Amino acid sequence: MTTSDGYTFTLGENVERTSVRFTNRYGIEVAGDLYVPKNATGKLPALAVSGPFGAVKEQSSGLYADEFARRGYVALAFDPSFTGESGGTVRDVASPDIHTEDYSAAVDFLGLQESVDRDRIGLQAICGLSGMALTAAAADSRVKAVATASMYDMSRSMSRGYRDSYTPGQRHAVVDHLSRQRWADAESGTFARGSHEVPFDADGDVAVSDRVLPETLPEGADPVFAAFFDYYRTERGFHPRSVNSTTAWTATTPASFFAFRLMTNIDLLAPRKALLVAGAEAHSRYYSEDVQKTAPDSVDLLIVPGADHVDLYDRRDLIPFDRIDAFFAENLA
Repeated sequence: MTTSDGYTFTLGENVERTSVRFTNRYGIEVAGDLYVPKNATGKLPALAVSGPFGAVKEQSSGLYADEFARRGYVALAFDPSFTGESGGTVRDVASPDIHTEDYSAAVDFLGLQESVDRDRIGLQAICGLSGMALTAAAADSRVKAVATASMYDMSRSMSRGYRDSYTPGQRHAVVDHLSRQRWADAESGTFARGSHEVPFDADGDVAVSDRVLPETLPEGADPVFAAFFDYYRTERGFHPRSVNSTTAWTATTPASFFAFRLMTNIDLLAPRKALLVAGAEAHSRYYSEDVQKTAPDSVDLLIVPGADHVDLYDRRDLIPFDRIDAFFAENLA
């Protein structure tokens, strides 16, 4: 339920939250909330936290940051560029490159805080921002460890479909659709909204929609679709600045995810470690499993019994915070 201060969770009584701003290397101002344990002394470990894809810092990432601050970390929950309260002239456009940079910019900011031990900085990512976090960690040695929850590889998802289900013909059809949309946007002088994971209708044509989720849940909706609806469109997790709660990404957003493959250099993460947490019942579980297989020496996998994808957004009774905390305690030492 959204609280009176606009957050979807209650701030810990021993946690202080401060609104902050920092700039990434593209000159975009990124908006964040800094969570710090009250009365903390000395240099503390720190985490940059973001996600899910289409969410804002008042939702899941803020909940994670609050929980880690309760446990003695300095935690920075931030809105990726172009979303929420962050800068960027075009609103609600996603970029695998710039969203990856946002994590490193968050590390810049954390490393300048007097309360932070800059040699003990990690990343915690949720859902679709997880691929960017792993990519950032591989290319930024200041990141000493990274954990993800309900990880999605958005480049793989957008360019190949769920479980790589796009046929070659469908992939070409999506590229053609996105390419022609660029002309439409250029002619109109605006940026149309559209599905970031482009679906096809019963006739095999690209199905266009200007919302991620509808106003009301259709009868007999797919359980995965219903789970997302239950978080973003109800009092549980709704936020007026969240793309998924209110509208859709810009229609040409998937184009850059066809061109930019995330996690190509995951081998550079070693000898540092990653922990991928996935629900046993999550439709997205295969993303974490496949990444773990590519780098078994540096990536560990934790499967949460009885949890689906969205449960790991906000279900404190299911999110294995003790295990994640232990992972960071060991790898940020």
